[in-house]
Amino acid sequence: MVLRIKSEDPTVGPGELSINPMRKKDLSAIHEIEKLVYPKPWSVGVFLSELAHHKERSYSVAVLGGAVVGYSGVMYVLEDAHITNIAVHPDFHRHHIGSALMYSLVLEALDYGAKNLTLEVRVTNLAAQRMYASFGFMPVGVRKGYYQENNEDAIIMWVYEVDTTEYRDRLVQLASKRNLSARRRHFRWFK
Repeated sequence: MVLRIKSEDPTVGPGELSINPMRKKDLSAIHEIEKLVYPKPWSVGVFLSELAHHKERSYSVAVLGGAVVGYSGVMYVLEDAHITNIAVHPDFHRHHIGSALMYSLVLEALDYGAKNLTLEVRVTNLAAQRMYASFGFMPVGVRKGYYQENNEDAIIMWVYEVDTTEYRDRLVQLASKRNLSARRRHFRWFK
């Protein structure tokens, strides 16, 4: 199966979206996306530090037409996978690239042996909250003033027991709905 993404931008053509391990060579493109989507972006040094912890952290990039258009990261703590970030270049928002990154993260967390997934999301980021909910995440609390640059609160979200048949069935349904492949990390992208 493939991920079909429609673009209203006539300058962007069809291609294959692939989710690949993040490499040092990707960091300049990642940093450019960081600056576009976050008021207080991580530095290249922070990403280098995260990549150095490859046994308990994993970072991926979404590549379309040879260009990095998004990235994601996860940190493993015992049986929990803490999603540290998912970001997509603003020109590619609302094209399900974030969903492809999340799907890939969930598969990777399952491969790692995670039983639970968690993340924080801005209270104002309703689109991300809806996407996370589609993956089974539920709000469980609030971190007041979590985002220091503007004192915005974060909603803490968890999905428990992702290692169960019931959750895998949810992933199969989600994959079917969004044309994702459970065996591949490459998706067809259509204009």
